[in-house]
Amino acid sequence: MVHTTVKPSATSYYVNRMLQDLSLRRAEQRGFPHRARQRGFSLIELLIVIAIILIILSIALPQMSKSRMHAQEMAAIKTMNTINTTEIQYQSQFGKFATTMAQLGPPPSGGAEGPEAAGLIPPNLATGSSSGYNFTITQTPAGYAVSAMPKTFNSTGRRTFYTDQTGIIRENWGQDPATPTSSEIK
Repeated sequence: MVHTTVKPSATSYYVNRMLQDLSLRRAEQRGFPHRARQRGFSLIELLIVIAIILIILSIALPQMSKSRMHAQEMAAIKTMNTINTTEIQYQSQFGKFATTMAQLGPPPSGGAEGPEAAGLIPPNLATGSSSGYNFTITQTPAGYAVSAMPKTFNSTGRRTFYTDQTGIIRENWGQDPATPTSSEIK
């Protein structure tokens, strides 16, 4: 008598395949269509991910705006220091303080530098605007005064600044312009 042996793994594979096919046919006959296994994300999974991203953004964006506004305020303070330094340079060269930002800026169309355009500050600052702030110089009996106001209050800055020939920078927490009596930045 000859016995043939069939590998158990091959037999179990084919038997399992036949049983699966049989159960799928029965399910289809009962009205349950066969669904092929789909790859990818379901709509609910995508909506959950989008909701999580929106929550993170709602927390992060206000903090980012505050950080940007704080950076613009720090840049305005640095610009006030720059204006003080250039006013001293201007006074040592021409014997008087500049009364406008244009006098500290470069000459128009590449002309020669002089009291009307000393070339001590960059062109963008000579227009009176930089880093979200507007800067103005006014002549005073003792010398000059510089004020800095945010272009858009509570967006580009929360503080206004003031300095004069003393070199002390003062601040005001509000929309009102800072004055010589405002608190000093230390």
